[in-house]
Amino acid sequence: MIEIKDIQRTYRQGDIEVHALRGVDLSIGSGEFTALAGPSGSGKTTLLNLIGCLDKPDHGSIVIDNQSVTALGRNAAAAFRLDQIGFVFQSYNLLPVLTAYENAEFVLMLQGMDAKKRKDIVVPLMERVGLTDEMGRKPHQLSGGQQQRVAIVRAIANRPGFVLADEPTANLDSETSRSLVELMKELNRESGITFVFSTHDPLVMEASTRLVQMESGRIIGDSAATALSEKSDTERTEA
Repeated sequence: MIEIKDIQRTYRQGDIEVHALRGVDLSIGSGEFTALAGPSGSGKTTLLNLIGCLDKPDHGSIVIDNQSVTALGRNAAAAFRLDQIGFVFQSYNLLPVLTAYENAEFVLMLQGMDAKKRKDIVVPLMERVGLTDEMGRKPHQLSGGQQQRVAIVRAIANRPGFVLADEPTANLDSETSRSLVELMKELNRESGITFVFSTHDPLVMEASTRLVQMESGRIIGDSAATALSEKSDTERTEA
């Protein structure tokens, strides 16, 4: 589903060059529940932004569902994000003037879907995440966990191919974090939506079916690659 080849990204901070990514190769299959983990500055958020077409690499290629997104122009990238990608951010990114329901339906509205169809999709999802009684409230009237649930509904309402979640539990207590991770795992199992996280949270890492560890702009560990290597060694031994 996502093929990343030799991705490099360098930023300038004054006179200093920051090598955020240094030749990253990564393949993520459909339906995976993958965590990108590593210390601050390891490159995981930069990689997430590149996958999400929010930024462009200096070198390398990114192919999503057989479409190269590396050189998409601004309008084409925006259209691709709208139709194919759901986003969940640690700061929630809800529009303060809209109600929880209006925030949840916002992507569908941007896609031009009529009000009745939006309601048929959003209301069951809001019920599913336990926000039936909060749909008319504004973000400032909701707890952090409730705001993040609204953000999750917004991210999955249009059934995107995958959801990118940047530190989605960073501002939440452990109980709320656990509840949200369980919710996203259920949505992953039920709908087949691919989830890719950047995270420091052990809860997210433990729940993930694949853990990609990053440091200094490089991938230094990949549980999927390790599992394949161990399987290959076993097959060679049996042969």
